[in-house]
Amino acid sequence: MKKIAVLTSGGDSPGMNAAIRAVVRKAIYHNIEVYGVYQGYLGLINDDIHKLELGSVGDTIQRGGTFLYSARCPEFKEKDVRAKGIENLRKRGIEGLVVIGGDGSYRGAQRISEECKDIQTIGIPGTIDNDINGTDFTIGFDTALNTIIDSVDKIRDTASSHARTFIIEVMGRDCGDLALWSGLAVGAETIITPETSYDMKDIAEKIQHGIDRGKKHSIIIVAEGCMTGDSCASELTKYINVDARVSVLGHIQRGGSPTGADRVLASRLGGYAVELLMSGDSAKGVGIKDNKLIATDFNTIFNGSSEVKYTQRMLDLTKELSI
Repeated sequence: MKKIAVLTSGGDSPGMNAAIRAVVRKAIYHNIEVYGVYQGYLGLINDDIHKLELGSVGDTIQRGGTFLYSARCPEFKEKDVRAKGIENLRKRGIEGLVVIGGDGSYRGAQRISEECKDIQTIGIPGTIDNDINGTDFTIGFDTALNTIIDSVDKIRDTASSHARTFIIEVMGRDCGDLALWSGLAVGAETIITPETSYDMKDIAEKIQHGIDRGKKHSIIIVAEGCMTGDSCASELTKYINVDARVSVLGHIQRGGSPTGADRVLASRLGGYAVELLMSGDSAKGVGIKDNKLIATDFNTIFNGSSEVKYTQRMLDLTKELSI
């Protein structure tokens, strides 16, 4: 293999730059030319592809976001559109493509591998939601988790000062990992995720029990894929008379300098992606399981369940610790 390309697609996540850096430097170390595709799949079809050097990724490991930029490209689902992107790779002699992103990004990489046997594709899981199968953790999850923890710690100060119940809406869409992990980390009284059932009356009774024993505030963490913070507040106040306030953390969870854990994870996965291309592998996503690097076929990733990791045991622990 002499030439590979790398792109970032979908929502950005802290650590993407570290992954790009690892891909570029690992490849150059092995005398492979690297090209950056700007604006994701949109840049692939628009031929926004440029050669990267060692200096191109200097001073990037600590930066959030992605210097290659990212964009949604629903038109890439069309075969004739994909053909344009494939041709732009072929005319440069590019034999391998590393795609950093989530489920939709992986599906684009799979289509390329199916329709173009002379271009190998490898996916790297980059999303704060931690909702990609075939890995325990995705790049950006740990940073987003720490952003939530820092925000809730600050909110707790004012919640206590005013004896309020705060409902914190976090990202996660169909995956409750951010809500679950952050809820446990901040000592939330209640965690509401898409994967688990809840009874608002029981939640209200739990809050009332805390008030009766002198508790000054309560924290509820709710995943956006389950309900909005405002909906949660409206439903809660049907059962209990509390001063409920809502904080929607929103896109602040996607930004910021990646944590050490995300920088190391991104570097390991980026280097491993290049190793797989060099060994002839294709149509696989890299990941980490029990701290070991693994590669999983895209079809297996797509067909697996996206259930939150350790959900019930962690929720049970939360209930035990928040009495």
